[in-house]
Amino acid sequence: MFRKIIGSIITTVLVIGLLGACNSNNQEVTGENAVNIGYFPNLTHIATIVALENNYFQDQFGDDVKISTKTVNNGGLFMEAMATNAIDVGTVGPGPLLNFYVKNPKYHIISGAVNGGAVLVANQESDVKELTDLDGKRVAIPVIGSTQDVMLRKALQSVGLKPESNGGTVELHAAAPADTVSLFVQNSVDATATQEPWGYVIENQAGGKLLLDWDEFAWGKESTNTVVAASETFLEKKELVTAYLQAHQQAVDFIKANPEEAQELVMNHIKDLTGKELNKEEVQAAFAKLEVTTNVNEQVIQEMADISLEADYVPSNDIEGMIDLTFLKAIQDK
Repeated sequence: MFRKIIGSIITTVLVIGLLGACNSNNQEVTGENAVNIGYFPNLTHIATIVALENNYFQDQFGDDVKISTKTVNNGGLFMEAMATNAIDVGTVGPGPLLNFYVKNPKYHIISGAVNGGAVLVANQESDVKELTDLDGKRVAIPVIGSTQDVMLRKALQSVGLKPESNGGTVELHAAAPADTVSLFVQNSVDATATQEPWGYVIENQAGGKLLLDWDEFAWGKESTNTVVAASETFLEKKELVTAYLQAHQQAVDFIKANPEEAQELVMNHIKDLTGKELNKEEVQAAFAKLEVTTNVNEQVIQEMADISLEADYVPSNDIEGMIDLTFLKAIQDK
């Protein structure tokens, strides 16, 4: 039975897993008229992908500006690349960004990108039927300190539970989403806090049952999954910052007006990067569980910092100055 189930999901695992193998599709560029854009090759970074596919960035920057793109598969790698100037601006989760900011306040959120896109899924073989049933259970998260980790901690707080690392009874187990699929099939975990389309894959192909949908998990529709981050050095290039955000706004508007075409652009983009096709049904299901936006809920970001401090992920929850929406507001006020 195990082999049969694994056989039915192996294509999905290989295709989505290959996304982590992408490192960069252009060489790093340097100079005053150079921009290195970073992102993850997945649906929660749809605004960046659409802006690239529709040439919004190049149109806004102009022909004199050289653009390089770099893809990574987790927020820690993104922030490390930004710290070494390999990435100037791009999309990333707020969790990794604030982890770096409190240690070195040179990285800023300059726009929202996607809310939602994450779910809490229980194993059908477990007796977990509601959030309180996670008491004494093992829950998979993508990476320690990830946005989904922080969201899970927020959800646990709402029912008076804590992870074992903070004196509680819920065991957190870090595992890449592709590995989490296998853990579900093997009944090695009781639940997972994960991003889409992995939640959909686990539900439909690995014995998962939805415990909290994207609009219920953590902060619900206000749960910030992806933001636009920029280095302090890049923010000094004011014209380039404005141009980037104009392209980002264009992409957000396009996605809202043309959701099916935007999804096709993402699938084609990822196919070009990996040589593999994403499952259209999975992409559609994932897209239905996120909201593309430029809005940033500063209260939610602060709560994320508070939770990260409680988890001992950061030495401080002081993120004053991390969110800088001045360029975005200037564009939207025109």
